[in-house]
Amino acid sequence: MNILFVGDVVGRTGRLALSSRLGRVIDRHFIDLVVVNGENAAAGFGLTVDIARDLFDMGVDVITSGNHIWDKKEIYDYLDREKRLLRPANYPSGCAGRGSGVYATSAGIKVGVANIEGRVFMNNLECPFRTADALIEELRQETPVILVDFHAEATSEKMALGHYLDGRVSAVVGTHTHVQTADEHILPGGTAYITDAGMTGSRDAVIGIRKELAVEKFLTQLPVRFDVAKKDPILNGVVFSVDEETGRATGVQRILEVVD
Repeated sequence: MNILFVGDVVGRTGRLALSSRLGRVIDRHFIDLVVVNGENAAAGFGLTVDIARDLFDMGVDVITSGNHIWDKKEIYDYLDREKRLLRPANYPSGCAGRGSGVYATSAGIKVGVANIEGRVFMNNLECPFRTADALIEELRQETPVILVDFHAEATSEKMALGHYLDGRVSAVVGTHTHVQTADEHILPGGTAYITDAGMTGSRDAVIGIRKELAVEKFLTQLPVRFDVAKKDPILNGVVFSVDEETGRATGVQRILEVVD
């Protein structure tokens, strides 16, 4: 089976790129399940209920997120109601939503998806490694096919979690930094890994934000209102091929779709 993971969708530019290219990618790669990180889909920061529903209407099966999922308070109740929308599992108990779930493809194959946030240069959360242990133990009771979205800043932390989970999950995909890395490979235990899936949004930008605003921020160190860039939209993602019986990865391929 083939699972498509789409890197962080940034604002309207990213949503339009996803809408334009998702169907073609699904058909070309014979995709069985689509997972999209949507924590920046609302004007670059957070997610709204309407936008989440739009992503599902495009053909997205599961939306993962990260630290920006809390930016729009209207999403809190929806996190509790919508099982296809995940937030990082290692936030304190009592936070809205859930950090993992099991989802069925059209052929009835069960896929576990877990969402975890890193701690290095990020928030002071529960240990992502121990959180992963608990999630995987639960998910493996239903399926050996498990994908982990590790939303983290430090490449070392992402790599360490990939090795820690090797042989226990099908794929570990990094998100948050918005720059697609060229290190996709299958680890010795059969887990596919990539440090960052990249971004779906404007390439003529600084991680999706208008480049002149980002430069101004670095030059002046003063507060700057960031706006989403519009030029040169792309779709970044990764296709993971998985043996549905064993859960072992059989292939991993980076995706870059340029929107004309």
